[in-house]
Amino acid sequence: MDATQLLKGVLDVAVLAVVEAEDGYGYDVVRRLRASGLDDVGDASVYGTLRRLYSAGALTSYVVPSEEGPHRKYYGITDQGRTMLEHQRKVWAEFSTTMTDLLTPEAAA
Repeated sequence: MDATQLLKGVLDVAVLAVVEAEDGYGYDVVRRLRASGLDDVGDASVYGTLRRLYSAGALTSYVVPSEEGPHRKYYGITDQGRTMLEHQRKVWAEFSTTMTDLLTPEAAA
């Protein structure tokens, strides 16, 4: 099983969860996802996901000046994004329970 393929399917919900905890700029979101155990997450994938979620109305953005280089574009979750995240949490809980049951040898017997 290729974990990168699994990651593609859950990147939206992972990004929403990270931004729900605290607003963040692109690389900060990447860093927090990796710190959470998603080591294979790519910078470009996260930046694209942030843009897509912003365009869909799930995220808001604002610019913060940086003393260490260019200004940073921060993302925060909107009410629509919270609704999406809550729905995706329910879908994930059901899906992961089903897969755990299927993959547990005792359950298959």
